[in-house]
Amino acid sequence: MEALLLHSTTGELTPGRPYLRLTSLPEKPPAIDWVYYKTAVAKAGMVDEFEKKYNALKVPEPVDTQTNKINAQEQEAAKSAAEYVQASKSRIVQYEKQLEKFRTMIPFDQMTFEDLNEVFPETKLDKEKYPYWPHKPIEDL
Repeated sequence: MEALLLHSTTGELTPGRPYLRLTSLPEKPPAIDWVYYKTAVAKAGMVDEFEKKYNALKVPEPVDTQTNKINAQEQEAAKSAAEYVQASKSRIVQYEKQLEKFRTMIPFDQMTFEDLNEVFPETKLDKEKYPYWPHKPIEDL
C-alpha cells in the first residue's frame, strides 16, 4: 500500500513515496535571515531567543549498523554467483558432449535394439538378474 502525502502548496493528499521526497531535500537547510526577523518582529528578544534555540538544536544522526551486514551479504552473494557460473560452465561442457553424441549417433528410425543399448546403456534389460518382465527392479519403475 502506498503512503499518502500532503501536498505542501495545495493541501491535498496524493499517493507517493515518502523516501523520494526526503531524498529531494538539500543536505543543509537554507540559512535563516535573523537580521530581517529582528527588524520585523515587534517583541524584543524573541528572535534572539529563537536564534539561540535554533543554533543549540542538534538533531542526532542515526548510527549506521547495517552497512557491514549488507556488504557481507553482497560479498556472499557474489561468491555464490561465481560458484554458480563455474558450475554452469561445467554443465555446459557436459551438455555439449551429450549433444555431440546425439549428433553423431545413428537416427532412431534406423537403430536396432543392440544399437539402442550401445548408445544408451541404461535402456539395456538385465534378463539374467531379473528373468521376469519388466527385467528391472520394481523400485526403478
